[in-house]
Amino acid sequence: MTDLPQISVKDLDALLQSEPDVQLIDVREPEELAIAHLAPLGFQNYPLSAYETWSASILRDLDPQRPTYVLCHHGLRSAQMTQWLLQQGFAQVSNIEGGIAAWSQAIDSSVPQY
Repeated sequence: MTDLPQISVKDLDALLQSEPDVQLIDVREPEELAIAHLAPLGFQNYPLSAYETWSASILRDLDPQRPTYVLCHHGLRSAQMTQWLLQQGFAQVSNIEGGIAAWSQAIDSSVPQY
């Protein structure tokens, strides 16, 4: 997965200022969302542990041609999801490097660390 498309939180923050028409996916668990989330940005939650419940519908709910960015805690689970989405034909999908932890450190310190 070393050649996986990646975006830094700083680049994503800048991109969201000028390009709001993107799809944002958060693959963390509901318990993690309760601690820290980026809800105002419009992230949709698809927990990896619930793959069976959303794997068929995500391909109907999301547009594989729109830019898509995937978030988790540190970037490992989102990398898995990014790889899966690429295999499903998503043309413009990127893993958010460092996940919500990096977002909290570099962009918005009010987002809790855990």
